[in-house]
Amino acid sequence: MSRDRAIDALRAYAIGGVVLGHWLVTGLVLADDGGLHQASPLVALPGLAPVTWALQTLGLFFFTAGFGSARSAARYTDGAGRWLAHRSRRLLLPTLALLGVGAAVLLAATVAGTPDDTLAVALRLALSPLWFLLPLLVLVAMTGPLRAAVRRWGPLRCAAPAVAVVAGGDLAIRLLPAGTTVPPATVAVAWAVPYLLGLAYAEGRLAGRRAATTLAVGGAAALVALLALGYPVSAVGVPGAGLSNLNPPSLLAVALAVTQVGLGLLARPVLARLLTRPLPHGAVAAVNRDAMRIYLWHQPVLVGVTALTARGGLALPGLHTAPDGVGWLLARCWWLPLLAIVLVTLVRAGRPVGSPRRLGHRSARVPAGSN
Repeated sequence: MSRDRAIDALRAYAIGGVVLGHWLVTGLVLADDGGLHQASPLVALPGLAPVTWALQTLGLFFFTAGFGSARSAARYTDGAGRWLAHRSRRLLLPTLALLGVGAAVLLAATVAGTPDDTLAVALRLALSPLWFLLPLLVLVAMTGPLRAAVRRWGPLRCAAPAVAVVAGGDLAIRLLPAGTTVPPATVAVAWAVPYLLGLAYAEGRLAGRRAATTLAVGGAAALVALLALGYPVSAVGVPGAGLSNLNPPSLLAVALAVTQVGLGLLARPVLARLLTRPLPHGAVAAVNRDAMRIYLWHQPVLVGVTALTARGGLALPGLHTAPDGVGWLLARCWWLPLLAIVLVTLVRAGRPVGSPRRLGHRSARVPAGSN
């Protein structure tokens, strides 16, 4: 079964969008006592909210995960239980490595006298990417029944109940008194929609431009309608805002995911041609091979670089200063290459010994969303 290079490109874009989005919207401000406090440029620059539609790519991540799970399950012959254990290990082992290293670093930082505010921010940002593990593991465990459902009823009928549950959650959040705790049931249900689309695409259900156009246009129309109904514009949470499209995921997050999947499928021929060139192919291959480690380590890298450079007591623009304007954003862009170099170095150092270097290798170790 040959790899779908366009899916590889979409997965690389999804991981890159998450990393770049977090690095651009996470401000760490150096206080007078030497501690770091978290802030967001979206508070001072609300006009940038539409940019988050291109950088909040979790929908594409779950779409490619669904596609990869379907492909993997189809060629695995040792039983569903062994397949699930194999798939889960590829998610959990890098996570355990992160937790182990993180605990050691946190202990060393505590002994070194790092301010409590900095430790709290570091812990929160390091652990925040782990939320996706639970919905992803649930969906991976449900891959067999979901594949059967997609074959029998098609992706749209299968996704309709999930959309209804998310709509119910949105309605409850808006109607219930402020401060009422709503169970986060929609976290797995919302991301089941792009996951189901990934399963359907692997089964050949979404082949052709007509299906892709329907997803893109339908998702975009839903986005416009939801914005007209008063949903927040930002696809990520904004400190101080009453409502969030991401925590928990709202109908707007689902509509954005469907739109991105449709646009990604429409771009499939262009992506396939682009990946015939050595440089784009090598970059996409590298991201796919180390996608899980990139996702897990990008926030610790941001915190680590910011905290280490803050020990000199000098507030560097775009790294330690308040994200209060366009100047901060431009200054942050100058730091992105350094963050990327540190992340690449760390990911390569943490790569298992003997892991294949080429994506085309038969046993290439790519994340649980791999083809």
